[in-house]
Amino acid sequence: MDCVEEEVDFNWDEYLEETGATAAPHTLFRHVELSLQSSFQPGMKLEVANKGSLDTYWVATIITTCGQLLLLRYCGYGDDRKADFWCDVMTAELHPVGWCAQNDKTLQPPEDNVYLRAAIKEKYGDWTEFLVKELTGSRTAPANLLEGPLRGKNTVDLIVEGCILEVRDAFEPTVYWAAQVRRNIGGRLCLSYVGLTDPAYDMWMFYLDTRLRPMGWAKENNLSMKPPTDWIDLRSSSEWTEALDEATTEALKSPLPLEVFKDHADLRTHSFKAGMKLEMVSPIEPFHICPVSVTKVYNEYYFQITIDDLTAEATPTCVVCHAESPGILPVQWCLKNGVGLERPEGWCDSGFESQDFDWADYLKHTGAEAAPDVCFPNASQSRGFFKDMWLEAVNPLQPSELCVARITQVKGRLLWLRLEGLTKPLPDCVVDVESMNIFPVGWCEANGYPLTHLLKTVCLPQKKIAVVQPEKQLVPSQPPDGPLNLCSSITTDTGLVNGKYCCSQLFINHRCFSGPYLNKGRIAELPKAVGPGKCAVVLKEILTMLINSAYKPGRVLRELQMVEDPQWNCQEETLKAKYKGKSYRSTMRIVRTADQVSEFCRRVCERLQCCPNLFGPTIVSDKCPENCFSQTKTKYTYYKKRKVGRPSLGENAQDGDMTKPARRRKKRKAIFVQKKRRTSIVGYHTTESPQDSDYYYDDEDEDFEEWGSEASSSSTREEASAPKRGRPPRRAALQRRATHPGPETSDRSSPRRTTRSVSYSQNQTAKNTNTKTESFEEEDRLVLERNPLEWSVSDVVDFITSTDCASLAKIFQEQDIDGQALLLLTLPTVQECMDLKLGPAIKLCHQIERVKVAFYSQFAN
Repeated sequence: MDCVEEEVDFNWDEYLEETGATAAPHTLFRHVELSLQSSFQPGMKLEVANKGSLDTYWVATIITTCGQLLLLRYCGYGDDRKADFWCDVMTAELHPVGWCAQNDKTLQPPEDNVYLRAAIKEKYGDWTEFLVKELTGSRTAPANLLEGPLRGKNTVDLIVEGCILEVRDAFEPTVYWAAQVRRNIGGRLCLSYVGLTDPAYDMWMFYLDTRLRPMGWAKENNLSMKPPTDWIDLRSSSEWTEALDEATTEALKSPLPLEVFKDHADLRTHSFKAGMKLEMVSPIEPFHICPVSVTKVYNEYYFQITIDDLTAEATPTCVVCHAESPGILPVQWCLKNGVGLERPEGWCDSGFESQDFDWADYLKHTGAEAAPDVCFPNASQSRGFFKDMWLEAVNPLQPSELCVARITQVKGRLLWLRLEGLTKPLPDCVVDVESMNIFPVGWCEANGYPLTHLLKTVCLPQKKIAVVQPEKQLVPSQPPDGPLNLCSSITTDTGLVNGKYCCSQLFINHRCFSGPYLNKGRIAELPKAVGPGKCAVVLKEILTMLINSAYKPGRVLRELQMVEDPQWNCQEETLKAKYKGKSYRSTMRIVRTADQVSEFCRRVCERLQCCPNLFGPTIVSDKCPENCFSQTKTKYTYYKKRKVGRPSLGENAQDGDMTKPARRRKKRKAIFVQKKRRTSIVGYHTTESPQDSDYYYDDEDEDFEEWGSEASSSSTREEASAPKRGRPPRRAALQRRATHPGPETSDRSSPRRTTRSVSYSQNQTAKNTNTKTESFEEEDRLVLERNPLEWSVSDVVDFITSTDCASLAKIFQEQDIDGQALLLLTLPTVQECMDLKLGPAIKLCHQIERVKVAFYSQFAN
């Protein structure tokens, strides 16, 4: 067998579904979660324009955020949340505290808010006295987040290309140098030191890295500004100084908002002393753990670690660490967790009795002490990662590259990752659970960054299956005086394909009639021939092509399941199809021997109601002997007598209700599908439509739900098909429902249930009688009995629960979304704030749009 690796389009959802693998939960990546948070923080104060009163404002406090939506509470309400309100930072008139004083505007409680005015007046003499106490020690919302180009942006989006930051030196914790942002990929920054323009010196860091500080940090804290130690010799002193002056001027023109650094962790003081020994993931090659020593203590926050090397000519490898640096571990950690510890270089030549590393001998030999466990408070924290979870990770040898990665081992707070798709495989790399170089699945796609993914390994037999192009296809020539043979059979070349399990080329005859299921345009794009090779492999390849050439691949896949003969020598193969975002799979029995290939091809063509010569061992050079060129999509004379497939619904109808042939196929494919019932409990009801009723017709779902094949979709299916036999024609069903709308008939003849509301009464039956017939022509319309602006959080949750988005109701409860906030939600906001994929988000927005339409039609003045 010859095995090769080929590039394939990679999709996380498909891969996880096909392999049954598990993605590491998004919540485990704390740095990514922080990057998605709003720049506004709960507790910030701002000035809000009063409705209905021009040029008057009042101070409000931010209670919580949801993307660009802010939940505000007027100052004076204390802990009372009954008057909380939502506003969109992009459209509302919001200003930082102090704006009114600067612009001669009036600060006073809303005139129509009697409760607020009375509450303040009861405790304070005037508004000024109240505001002085309320605003003392408070934090105002930054002005640049309320106006200008940064308005409403998340924290990570405040970092734009060209921004200047200060970066701590890798070897000297008291030394900083300016760096410019070249790229910002979801908070992962590509930085270049000012003075160095060559991309070879670029470095990648996440914006939460403790090495990053705002411009001016070093000067404020009496630290040095020096070029990076590694590259100081690349420029003269004057060139470095000139580059820094230019960067400082640029930083003053467009300063980086300090909100970028609000989530930076404060460093904890350490307890390390010089000479202490510990274990650490190698900072040079993070594929193993090695013994290291504390060689220098700078201050209570930083210390220097050097990799132990016992050779005489060793060049020390040092790194600056702090108390929570990832990858530092106590002595004996590897032994306790069953992980191998690398011996120091020169171990074998240093006189140790054992070739295996032993900490007791090593500490005795070096006269050093082990760092106490108190120095490692979080050494056993695992955060919830498990073996065989999948994620995306940075290639440690190529920091600009992110790869598909699988967790092969979890020990304490360390993960062993196998990076997939690399041209040169690497050993499993070791990362800390707090590392900012690991990301959840889909992070690269969400940020538009390339992901190095798996290569598909394809093993082919020595006799490979090849697609034969028309110009390479040799058809036996006809004798000049002989009759023209329109269908020349190509016989099997026994020298090329050996044995009864191999077949010769199978031809796809583009000119033949493609039937009602296959798209002739797509058929024309297929290769002229496939093979030779093993029968099952060649046939599977052709069947896959036909499925992908269908109008509705799922239907063709279902028809192919019916091609079977108990006398055939078959093997099972899995065929796949995709249609409208749904993925279908089915196991089909395919013949294995060459003598059955011709009959199998004929049976498939018969099932698909196309010309028997559409594909098979027979090549049609000019004109098909079946005269199939004269057939149409709705009629094929070859099968008219045989009536292949199920009869159309028109044949079961009365003579006076016959339909045109062109409509027959669409009616024949209708299927009775039961859909989820919907109820309502917060004072609204819906007028029915065919989609909202408990039963509706769906021609594509019939393919797999009725026949029991495995189907998967991007959204959860909640339909279950009714039995195949005895389902009424669509027209007859609609006529019965239109002519017998009474509740007795509905209760006895159909399990269909009408929607309910709190105001349900005896008159509701009469109302529904009038609306049922009209609903077949109307869109799904919502009728509200209460203004959604007055809905509480529980009302919103009840409404969502009553729709087909009930599984999302918990999110509305957790985020305190009331009626006002509901009307402000849009598709981008829903996706960002609720972390929903596009399909569920669109589904939810449809329900929100129904409320908006009903609001504008019923309550908007």
